[in-house]
Amino acid sequence: MARSEHQPTAAELSILRCLWRRSPATIREITDTLYPDGGHSHYATVQSLLDRLEGKGHVSRKRSGRVNVFEPTVSRSELIVHRLRDTAESLCNGSLAPLLTHLVQGVELEEHEAQALEALVERLDSEPGEQP
Repeated sequence: MARSEHQPTAAELSILRCLWRRSPATIREITDTLYPDGGHSHYATVQSLLDRLEGKGHVSRKRSGRVNVFEPTVSRSELIVHRLRDTAESLCNGSLAPLLTHLVQGVELEEHEAQALEALVERLDSEPGEQP
């Protein structure tokens, strides 16, 4: 995934979320999931969003009989990494530390989230130079 112009928009992200939960899927299946009472205009919207996501390299299309079947080509984890790197680049001169510090300090963490962060820091401290 390249620069932020290739990042999915909010509408495209809703399509990716659907595909991350249920993949592969047809346009009809995605439309029915996102717009249970939707009509032709919703179908056309989903089709357009899928075309844009395919152009950005975030989904792949395969022909299955008379219908197209879509799968994500980017995972949620990959997208998170790219978004955080883009944000760090634009706000923190490329450094992730200030971004992550503000992110963690700016919210009240659940106990299991705090424990997971502590375990990550301990692991990073015990394995210098390695990434998680």
